[in-house]
Amino acid sequence: MRFAITEHSRSGAPADALELLWKRLDGRRFEDVSFKRSGADVIARIDDDAPIGNEGDERHEVGRLAVLACLDEVCERAPELNGAWFAVTRSR
Repeated sequence: MRFAITEHSRSGAPADALELLWKRLDGRRFEDVSFKRSGADVIARIDDDAPIGNEGDERHEVGRLAVLACLDEVCERAPELNGAWFAVTRSR
C-alpha cells in the first residue's frame, strides 16, 4: 500500500515543511513503513505482507494511521516540525 504525505490545509505550515520532513525521513525505515521522495512529494509504503489486517477501506485506514504514527514519532523528536502540518492520503 502506498500513501502520499502532503501539507495539511489550513495548518499554517511553512513553505518548506515537506522538505524539513524529508530531511528527517530520508534513509529512515520503520518496522513495516518506508519512505521515498517522488518529485516534491513524500510517499510512504507499507510492505504488502505487513500484518495490518482487515479488507478494503478499513485496511487502508489502518495503514494510514500507521504512517501517521511514524510521522508523529519523527515530529516529536524534531523541534522544527509539527505533526499537524501533514496529511496522509491513499496513493496509487
